[in-house]
Amino acid sequence: MTPRQTEGPLYPDHLPLDTDNDLLRINDSITPAVGEVSHVRGKILDSKGDPIRNAIVELWQVDSQGVYIHSETAKSSKRDKNFQGFGRFITGSSGEYYFRTVKPPAYGGRAQHIHFAVIRGKHRVLTTQLYVKGDPKIKRDGSINEIKDLNLRNMLIKEFKPLKGSKTGELTVDFDLVVGVTPEDPKEDPLRFQNPKYKKG
Repeated sequence: MTPRQTEGPLYPDHLPLDTDNDLLRINDSITPAVGEVSHVRGKILDSKGDPIRNAIVELWQVDSQGVYIHSETAKSSKRDKNFQGFGRFITGSSGEYYFRTVKPPAYGGRAQHIHFAVIRGKHRVLTTQLYVKGDPKIKRDGSINEIKDLNLRNMLIKEFKPLKGSKTGELTVDFDLVVGVTPEDPKEDPLRFQNPKYKKG
């Protein structure tokens, strides 16, 4: 199973108008976000290794300046207004998902990371984070080091590789998510997914 990780305090408190899987452009904007373009893809699988169809995959992260789209984020004045910061993707029969985003920088005491959530029906069944292999801050990051089993920890640390054929230095990373039989992630509030405007108190 993919290890669970905390949601963190900066899940968007107000979702952007555009919540598709391309975080580099907001709606029809011609100006893309700044940063190392990264293609994040993988499969949502059950405990038997079978693909899960119609799962909602959520991704949220900082922009190239280390800023989240949240009303209480630090350095909000430096936020890249062209970066969507949050996206959703619904899996098909293959269980595959895909996002186009930027490689996240480290900030504060945190290593480079991207947040993920997987939702089935009205229940969030997994909350976790993806870390960038080779980031020296991983050794001191409290969240990833809560996982004491090295094999489990390494499931969340993936290499961002050069995208074959890219002439602009784009990157790609594969990150499969294995969901167990637990009907709901006990750490999260399912009301958020019944009402997109719901704000956790």
